[in-house]
Amino acid sequence: MLSDDLPRDWWKRAVVYHVYPRSFSDSDGDGVGDLRGVISRLAHLQRLGVDVLWLGPVYRSPQDDNGYDISDYQDVDPLFGTLADLDELIARAHEHGIRVLMDLVVNHTSDEHAWFVDSRSSRTSDRRDWYVWRPPREGHVGGEPGAEPNNWGSFFSGSAWEWDAATGEYYLHLFSRKQPDLDWENPSVREAVFTMMRWWLDRGVDGFRMDVINLIDKPEGLPDGELRPGDLWGQMFPLVATGPRVHDHLQQMHREVFADHPRAFLTVGEMPGVTAEEARLFTDPARDEVDMVFQFEHVDLGGGPGGKFDRVPMGMPQLRENLMHWQVELAEVGWNSLYWNNHDQPRVVSRFGDDDPAWRERSARTLATVLHTLRGTPYVYQGEELGMTNVPFSSPADFRDIESLNYVREQTAAGVPFEDLLPGLRAVGRDNARTPVQWSGAPHAGFTTGEPWIPVAPGHAEVNAESQVGVEGSVLEHYRALIALRHDERAVSHGTVTPLAMDHPDLWAFARGHEGTRLLTLASFTREPVRVPADLLAGWQDAEVLVPTSQEAARSVLADGVLPGWESVVLRLRG
Repeated sequence: MLSDDLPRDWWKRAVVYHVYPRSFSDSDGDGVGDLRGVISRLAHLQRLGVDVLWLGPVYRSPQDDNGYDISDYQDVDPLFGTLADLDELIARAHEHGIRVLMDLVVNHTSDEHAWFVDSRSSRTSDRRDWYVWRPPREGHVGGEPGAEPNNWGSFFSGSAWEWDAATGEYYLHLFSRKQPDLDWENPSVREAVFTMMRWWLDRGVDGFRMDVINLIDKPEGLPDGELRPGDLWGQMFPLVATGPRVHDHLQQMHREVFADHPRAFLTVGEMPGVTAEEARLFTDPARDEVDMVFQFEHVDLGGGPGGKFDRVPMGMPQLRENLMHWQVELAEVGWNSLYWNNHDQPRVVSRFGDDDPAWRERSARTLATVLHTLRGTPYVYQGEELGMTNVPFSSPADFRDIESLNYVREQTAAGVPFEDLLPGLRAVGRDNARTPVQWSGAPHAGFTTGEPWIPVAPGHAEVNAESQVGVEGSVLEHYRALIALRHDERAVSHGTVTPLAMDHPDLWAFARGHEGTRLLTLASFTREPVRVPADLLAGWQDAEVLVPTSQEAARSVLADGVLPGWESVVLRLRG
């Protein structure tokens, strides 16, 4: 059972497990994961040792963007079950000692939400100014090319403006045209959101992960974005990311929703484009905004001038430099979320590790070691604890994600062959993260008895939970050990961080320290054995070896100063 007799920063020693409901577990055979499926797998999460379940959106929705287009914030979509099912999930999770974090998507709603239906009904509607409406550009006819109020492009391709012929104005949508942006400058909007949040807290929810929350403040005048050579649309993102009023809005949210809340809670701000300097402000406890940020710098590495699907070469040193920069910058004030995967990112073993069958498990364990011994709150995305990998997509029919489909449609219409787009889609397409969790080697990986909404990834007969539970050296058991280490060792949860060997091409090394206890994490990011610099190991010969990825690694690093390929160890000295 849960206890609320906790320090306010209880989440420093916690681990969050991220569930994308439609791909987690299907209880009724319709091929889509659901709430009762999540309930049926709570024992898996309890055994893993996680403290928080972050539940992706299960609200009522037309599912244009798989639930991130919400038509009713206070109901559950029948696709996932009922409000009673969600109440039971919260209660059962609490019985398992797991808190529940809901996705809060309030930069935008669905165009089928009652608020927007009212807003678009008339220019004189009471809720007209709940959304961002603008007339056509001066001298242009609404609905014709070039008449959009500005040149912004949507994150999901095409214009960020949709023409509404009935009322003769455009509405803004940074994402899908079915996701109109709320106008957070309107105090009625903010109060409606805060009322809804309090309603969920009263139902037992333990906090929120706030989707793209730093985009809620749009710039005065909505100016055109930079139009670079080859761009179809102006650069919108620099104009909408982390506007000056975001801090005011989050501080008001804290005052009106959380300040007097009696139970332990967690607030996480997903903030694309946020810098470490900005993150310190958002997560400074004295400012009462959010507990931690979800930032994107490390997962944006490798994107070229053409965006995320335009891949350019990058290596481990760039990744290490970025994450260790965040470790240093947030060392004194602020807090970060630590993650390799989520519902929007490809599988880490394929992206930053080595998904060759001979190296997959080793690289999965080593990636986990690095992440879970850094300073911050680690997140495990469903299937990550099993070492799941990317999918070998080959045709447009393989994709389900609106971002990928719109990108293919726009680029092929501009004359780019699909074959030229495929490498980028394979590398970072969001569908990589959305194939069903591989519970067993049974048909459809034990995810469903029906036909899954998206095919199961190849290789589930070898990579699945059933084959790893209790198996020494498995990826799953390694994750269990790392989570237990964070719970037990304050040098991991609260210690200082010192980056080491930052010029080494293949070794990731850093030290942690807290009240006389010292830790040293050493990780090899190559297939070849790595010789650890002698000065790093000086004084560590008598150290205790924690969570090694193999006994060979534990032996050889202290005896010979060598880490085998894609192996890692954590060393500990006390006193």
